[in-house]
Amino acid sequence: MTQTDGDPVPEPPAPTLLSGQAPLGLWEGLAAQVEAHGFTLKQVPDADAIGGANGITDFSTHEVCVRSDMDEAAQVKTLAHELGHVMLHSPEARSGDETATRDAVLHRGIAEVEAESVALMIGAAHGLDTSAYTIPYVSSWASSVPGSEPVEVIQSTAERVRTTAVRVLDQLDTAQVGNGDPPGLDRTATASRAAPERHQQQVAEPQVVGL
Repeated sequence: MTQTDGDPVPEPPAPTLLSGQAPLGLWEGLAAQVEAHGFTLKQVPDADAIGGANGITDFSTHEVCVRSDMDEAAQVKTLAHELGHVMLHSPEARSGDETATRDAVLHRGIAEVEAESVALMIGAAHGLDTSAYTIPYVSSWASSVPGSEPVEVIQSTAERVRTTAVRVLDQLDTAQVGNGDPPGLDRTATASRAAPERHQQQVAEPQVVGL
């Protein structure tokens, strides 16, 4: 007899949009780097304009779009995420990086973990806590990668994330409060909060990635 009684399995927490103001000058600094990589930055009125996402990076048109109906903190965090995609996952960025080609292109989950982790570090360096959005988002995507435990996905991307975040931070003239490592960050604990296993599918090389 199958046991069907008991408390329901709790739903994993959903990402929560950040509220409040953005760190002074951070939007402008990130926007300049997006444009320096040859991408046009556009602000769109709402999520409906970009298929329900908060932001997208379109490699075919070299456009980055961020919805403008969020608080400043959410907008700048989203822009940092999209800059992560530009620097790590565009065809130009991947041309000399076999690891990126093998991993991020094989599964979008790895690309999303990398981009959002870059945003986490950029936020942390400016005193902006993105964990309410980042931890559920990263955990969910990390759990979607077939053949890997979530902690393995996060650990395998850590060095690429750190290197990319440092490159971004080094080019900013904003006031920074650290090197991007969030206080008390435990990557193993973050991964252990991953959502339950869901439908898993390898995806073809994306032309558009969103948040």
